[in-house]
Amino acid sequence: MVEWRTSPGLVPYEEALAAMEARVEAISRGEAEELVWLLEHPPLYTAGTSARDEDLLDARFPVFEARRGGQYTYHGPGQRVVYVMLDVGRRGHDVRRFVQQLEGWVIAALAEFNVTGVIREGRVGVWVERPEKPPLPDGAPREDKIAAIGIRLRKWVSFHGISINVEPDLSHFSGIVPCGVTGHGVTSLVDLGLPVTMDDLDVALRRSFEAAMGERAPA
Repeated sequence: MVEWRTSPGLVPYEEALAAMEARVEAISRGEAEELVWLLEHPPLYTAGTSARDEDLLDARFPVFEARRGGQYTYHGPGQRVVYVMLDVGRRGHDVRRFVQQLEGWVIAALAEFNVTGVIREGRVGVWVERPEKPPLPDGAPREDKIAAIGIRLRKWVSFHGISINVEPDLSHFSGIVPCGVTGHGVTSLVDLGLPVTMDDLDVALRRSFEAAMGERAPA
């Protein structure tokens, strides 16, 4: 059984990082259960291990070195952050498969709202097609990112995780090149015209967790 925790309000990033690191150490020592932590952050940018200086366009919010995989991303109110402290070693020591499971989990949760999430080669995260928007200059159809994924492992225990846009201020993403991808945009469930709340998404995440990750979420 994996513990689930939901934090009210906005959790400072440094506080969340310290709590994750402590929990990862406890899990690796067999002193704590695995944890899925649902929260929101105040507006901020994080830089992953592949972040490029030129992709920080306007440091209007605090910038943190996250040391997770990936590049620059934004966190803020209206975005569900899902930190996953799970034992990847117990799940077969297969990092690629673990990331695919996380992607599948997001896609399954979005499907509960009739949103079709897709994975694209060379573009990290989960995307949605936007046929109603003008195509890119090369004629490629427009797609917008709805969820970001970036993890780190310590002693085969994961931390960091997923962020899913419910109703954040999408203009805040303009301070960075999100995940280093140009041309395509960013969207949210509410931007897609869906009156989805954070609680609605949390229910969908719990309901789809078992099939995607092979673990049962508590009721």
